[in-house]
Amino acid sequence: MSKLGVNVDHIANIRQSRKAIEPDPVTAALIAEMAGAESITVHLRSDRRHIQDEDVRLLRRMVKTKLNLEMAATEEMVKIACEIKPDTVTLVPEKPQEVTTEGGLNILAAQDELERVCAALKSAGVSPGIFIDPDSRQVRAAQACRADFIEFHTGIYAAAKQSSRQAEELNKIVQAGQATGEMGLVVNAGHDLNYRNVQPIAAIPFMNELNIGHSIIARAAFVGIERAVRQMADLIKEAGSKQ
Repeated sequence: MSKLGVNVDHIANIRQSRKAIEPDPVTAALIAEMAGAESITVHLRSDRRHIQDEDVRLLRRMVKTKLNLEMAATEEMVKIACEIKPDTVTLVPEKPQEVTTEGGLNILAAQDELERVCAALKSAGVSPGIFIDPDSRQVRAAQACRADFIEFHTGIYAAAKQSSRQAEELNKIVQAGQATGEMGLVVNAGHDLNYRNVQPIAAIPFMNELNIGHSIIARAAFVGIERAVRQMADLIKEAGSKQ
């Protein structure tokens, strides 16, 4: 059964819009854990537009489940990750002007560097993973980099307007995920998953973890973080029970 990972970046977005001290993403993470989240994700961006270095340090001390740090594969970020030691690091692409991550990391374009970064993280006791599109070439490249896990970008699946197109994208994730499992890598997924589209992804038998942020925080604005997390966790459990 898939686990629920909650991304609390958007809580930090609200805080940083006023350069204030609240709302606190660490508090949000702890509430999410109590409500059933099995991991907490934050993205420490090079521009520090939302999550700050001190947030990650506090989360490392406070999170009781698992702390997953999303970051670009830069020297600065590797140094920070090796110092703070989150449980896992997910390497993601990062563009200065993007609103959110626009797709998976192209491992083939930087395989040697990503292999070096994965090795450095492992040496520090941090489990490395890579955020990729559901493409068998990228899966094989992730294995060559000695990543422990991959996270499939589900944005195209989530954006599909027609059921036939959504089914096609779902099949791509299934096919690439089967190949990933055969290579011994753990399979996660995330991006634009919400209360309407999460269950087909959660029902995939080998899916380990779903990382969800925006839709949970958006619902939390109306019903609170605890209820929003519980509702998402219930949907994932329901899908898993039908496997």
